[in-house]
Amino acid sequence: MPTLTDPDRLLRRVVRDGGGWTVLLVAVALVGAATELALPAALGLAVDAAVDGDGSAWWTATACGLVAVLVLTDILGDLAGGYGAARATARLRRRLLRHLFAVDVRTVRRYPVGDLVSRLVGQTADAGQAGTAVVLGLVALLPPVGSVVALTLIEPLLGVTLLAGLALLAVLMRAFVTDASAAVADYQRVLGGVAGRLLEALGGARTIAAAATVDSERDRVLAALPELRDHGHRGWRLLARASGRTAAVGPLLQVAVVAVGGYALTAGWITPGELVAAVQYAALGAGLGAVLATLNRLVRSRAAARRIAEPLAHPPRPEGDQALPSGGGELRLRGVGLHTDDGRPVLAGVDLTVPAGATVAVVGRSGAGKSSLAAVAGRLYDPDTGEVLLDGVPLRGLSRAALRRAVGHAFDRPALVGETVHEAIGLGLPPAVARPPDDGTPATAAVLTAARAAQVADVVARLPDGFRTRLVDAPLSGGEAQRLGLARAFPAERLLVLDDATSSLDTATEHRITRTLTDRAGGRTRLVVTHRTTTAAAADLVAWLDAGRLRALAPHRRLWADPDYRAVFAGGDQG
Repeated sequence: MPTLTDPDRLLRRVVRDGGGWTVLLVAVALVGAATELALPAALGLAVDAAVDGDGSAWWTATACGLVAVLVLTDILGDLAGGYGAARATARLRRRLLRHLFAVDVRTVRRYPVGDLVSRLVGQTADAGQAGTAVVLGLVALLPPVGSVVALTLIEPLLGVTLLAGLALLAVLMRAFVTDASAAVADYQRVLGGVAGRLLEALGGARTIAAAATVDSERDRVLAALPELRDHGHRGWRLLARASGRTAAVGPLLQVAVVAVGGYALTAGWITPGELVAAVQYAALGAGLGAVLATLNRLVRSRAAARRIAEPLAHPPRPEGDQALPSGGGELRLRGVGLHTDDGRPVLAGVDLTVPAGATVAVVGRSGAGKSSLAAVAGRLYDPDTGEVLLDGVPLRGLSRAALRRAVGHAFDRPALVGETVHEAIGLGLPPAVARPPDDGTPATAAVLTAARAAQVADVVARLPDGFRTRLVDAPLSGGEAQRLGLARAFPAERLLVLDDATSSLDTATEHRITRTLTDRAGGRTRLVVTHRTTTAAAADLVAWLDAGRLRALAPHRRLWADPDYRAVFAGGDQG
């Protein structure tokens, strides 16, 4: 899927995403505009026919029919515009969400979660209105242009008068578009920041309550409200100013056309009916309120498109179509380097080979790069230098589906995704396996096996509806949530990457899980980030990281003779 990094290109795509509804809107809007232009002529002809006493009923009926068409097009236009905007917004949200999941995890972390939610919910809704705004904006130009043409045909001087006034209004509206674009962009930017801080605060609600810092946290979240208010007021002032200018110039323009038309009538240049038509065309041409409203909608859509195009500018992680050969999951890191955005090294030239079926514990002080190594090993991150291979195949060469079948991750604070406990454990499994069976069986075989391996099956059995319990209704402790995260990772076929995933477990439960992890019967390779000596001692090898470099790769008992190695555990660092 090509990235849509240019806001205008993105808006063009949004317009196309409206599909048949946008086409219907175009047709209805054109019919409505043509009807608006025909109505004054019909009224004028009706007046002339009444004055001449010839056929006034026909033209009166025609005018009434045109009014009925206007009512119908107005209804259909609202319907088509609403459905088209909804369709385009839904597609834009799916496109943005897919892209966010396709880019490197580090890229997503550059944006506060609340800010991304604001873009995904609010800005996509504004950008989704682009199709309606573009169609109505272009069609809204037809009545003024058509009015100039009609007045010119009636009397050239009338057309010149209206054209001069419209030129003045166009200059005023251009200034509004330029100034309003900046105001809306600033408003959306500040609003995204407020949303980001709010989501952070809600995520740490227990900590805030325990620290009794509710007031200070409220002030922190709402600190940008004065700036938000200023940008909002600026936008409304600009709109009010533009509306006021339009409201002032419009009637003056109508008066000018009426005055010229009155003179033309007295001079015998036009008929009474043509004067009636001229007055109607003047009102139609000078009534640019609809154009102004459409311009305001376009401004909001384009500002929103800029906000959406920003994360879309980050390229998705490339993926290949290579297949994994038969093997037990040998993991190899060659010269792997990783840096922060400001260039600080996190991993530096790491060369590490984890034999197939072995368990390697990753230890080190806080900030040594343990979690980064775990992320690189399962391609949550792509290394800046070097490469990572699984059974001799670069991870970049695997498709996303093949990679996730082969590699499972578990974390110290897992995010449980899904409606029920069963779905949370089966997240990485095929949909048919991830859903609870319909025959009343508590869980599919794969989910039940994973839950037992993670020592969480008995916990789930005590929940109100077992594996069918909704996650929001499951009273899980930190350790129990960790075990669900472990169960979710266990179905991986070749490699388990556990990033401090047993840190909240009690000693007895951790011992049972460690025994499962180090049991070679499963045939999978295990890379376990840990700060506990018992886990390190049970592993086949220990990878000792120090300041982003691999200091040693050896059994725990051999490394234990080094006082620096013992100090890693004495400090209780988790990294």
